[in-house]
Amino acid sequence: MPTLDWIGKKAVINHDKQVPFHLLNEVPELSYGDKDSGNMLIQGDNLVALKSLLPYYAGKVKCIYIDPPYNTGNEGWIYNDNVNSPEIREWLGNVVGKEAEDLSRHDKWLCMMYPRLKLLREFLREDGSIWISIDDNEVGVLRILLDEIFGRSCFVASNIWQKRYSRENREAIGDAHEYVLIYAKNVEAFKEKRNRVPFSEEQAKVYKNPNNDPKGRWRGIPMTAQGWRPNQMYPIETPKGIVHYPPKGRCWSTIESEFLKLKEAGRIYFGKDNKSQPSIIRYLSEAEGITPWTWWNHEEVGHTDEAKKEIYALFGADNPFETPKPERLVERVIHIASNPGDIVMDSYLGSGTTCAVAHKMGRRYIGVEMGSHCETHCALRLKKVIDGEQGGVSKELEWKGGGGFRYYRLGNPLFDEFGNVFGEVKFADLAKHVYFSETGTPLPNSNDLTTPFIGEYNNRGIFLLYNGILKDKNPKNGNVLTREVLAMLPDYDGEKVIYGTGCRLSAARLKAEKIIFKQIPYDLRG
Repeated sequence: MPTLDWIGKKAVINHDKQVPFHLLNEVPELSYGDKDSGNMLIQGDNLVALKSLLPYYAGKVKCIYIDPPYNTGNEGWIYNDNVNSPEIREWLGNVVGKEAEDLSRHDKWLCMMYPRLKLLREFLREDGSIWISIDDNEVGVLRILLDEIFGRSCFVASNIWQKRYSRENREAIGDAHEYVLIYAKNVEAFKEKRNRVPFSEEQAKVYKNPNNDPKGRWRGIPMTAQGWRPNQMYPIETPKGIVHYPPKGRCWSTIESEFLKLKEAGRIYFGKDNKSQPSIIRYLSEAEGITPWTWWNHEEVGHTDEAKKEIYALFGADNPFETPKPERLVERVIHIASNPGDIVMDSYLGSGTTCAVAHKMGRRYIGVEMGSHCETHCALRLKKVIDGEQGGVSKELEWKGGGGFRYYRLGNPLFDEFGNVFGEVKFADLAKHVYFSETGTPLPNSNDLTTPFIGEYNNRGIFLLYNGILKDKNPKNGNVLTREVLAMLPDYDGEKVIYGTGCRLSAARLKAEKIIFKQIPYDLRG
């Protein structure tokens, strides 16, 4: 498979593993509504935030939608396109080194995207998918990048969104579209679980009610299928006595006993004259919608002017978001890719559209944004949604308000520069990190974190001795595995992994007790 190379790739290809885990500190005064709704708004560098979220949400997210910088080269664009921002320049200098000064904007963009996409992949459920808005500036290299990170077999589609409905004459050829790339963790699992798209009124015109059927509008589906099957080649007589057989090269779509049941239920139509070949009646109320396709026109999912009007209505005309996405576009993504209660994630939150739409659709969400507008715009927008705001897709979804979110900022790393655990790290914080470090999966919410036994995985018990969990804050006792401490641990018959600051048991005793001891912080770094 072809791969992509650029200046700085060697420095970032494994950078996601070097990013330290940080604490997530709630800011209660910025949280709003029902704080136990399971929704999170996080202010901070999305690379650090994503790494810090892994112990909580790895393998749990159904839908990721991101609208990353398009990298147009327009550095005057206030929001979401500036790869020469001070934050990115500082990060590149620290990670790539001095050669970062000579990177082209495309090199910078690839360096920025690669580790973030690697981390995002770790959040997806087996049936999960990632949807990425992009334009022609980087769509070519992004496809190759995603093939490398997710695997080419995980590509689902490249949707074309008609962002503009009126012609403009600035370019040699008018720019009227953008892309929404889709990759899945497992394409077959995604295909099995994805939702169909509701009919538009134009598409529903084929459903009529010429006979005033009390069940409403319907259409006739020809009752034939390709091929030849002996038990589906029977004669069918119409009410007017005309006998029909399947056309040449085809058979009836159902066996005779099923056909008779449909006929008895009034679900077979023989045409206006009762002489025609049979069709199965399918009611509009029963239709699941249509299979999504890659052409998304502005009539169905909105356009950029619509998106700007939505933003102006929320924040006024003086705002930093020049290229927001319409709520209808994001609603289409979330509808296809998830169901109520599923987790939706956006790590380039911008003005907060993804979280706002997910909230109205009954999904849980995690939104990450670096700038101060996370507080001044994203949080404000979500508060308006909770209070019943009626813009965007609110009326279509019959949104009335409710719910809530918790607001977080990134705190200190779990470990300082010398590898020691920061003093402010609580037992529950480190327990989640230990469990994820040991298993690669998040600690289940149901696990009890009031004892050193934090969970079981693959028939192995995981224990943590830290911060006086045994009610003894003397580090020489409660956090060190001794005979006395061992006797105080909850009973567990199988193999045990015990994390602590030290161990005073002999190798023979550890073997006899089926204990693997791991020392904090040395066996936890990274």
